[in-house]
Amino acid sequence: MTRRVPRIAVASVGILVAWATLDTLAHRLWLAPMYAARPELWRSGETIQPGLVVLATGVLAAVFVTLYTALVRPKSLAAGLGAGGLLGLALGTASGLGTFIHSPIPASLAVAWFGLGLTKGLLAGAFLGALVVDGAGPGPEG
Repeated sequence: MTRRVPRIAVASVGILVAWATLDTLAHRLWLAPMYAARPELWRSGETIQPGLVVLATGVLAAVFVTLYTALVRPKSLAAGLGAGGLLGLALGTASGLGTFIHSPIPASLAVAWFGLGLTKGLLAGAFLGALVVDGAGPGPEG
């Protein structure tokens, strides 16, 4: 396990960076017109707390990394993508369908959030599956 720690750390940081980049592009560019069409549903930009965004994202990434490293056997790219696909299905269902059930968001936004959650899960699985594999050492030599 100790030989895997550097790879787990790199994968964790990679997941956070990938999710932050994807979220920024998706919410500020692609989905911005949908948000602008229903401004009464959203917090204004100045009331969003970036620290809570980072905390929530970090906890979610840490839970996924912990579950993958503790429970997935064997560890491989295919296993990472499978676990990431399940995570993405859960994220997308909770954020897209779950919000649609309880809030008056447009169906198109629910579908977009579902797709975004699925993409984020697959990205996380790809990072973990590529970097944390059975028999992998801490670097190219191992």
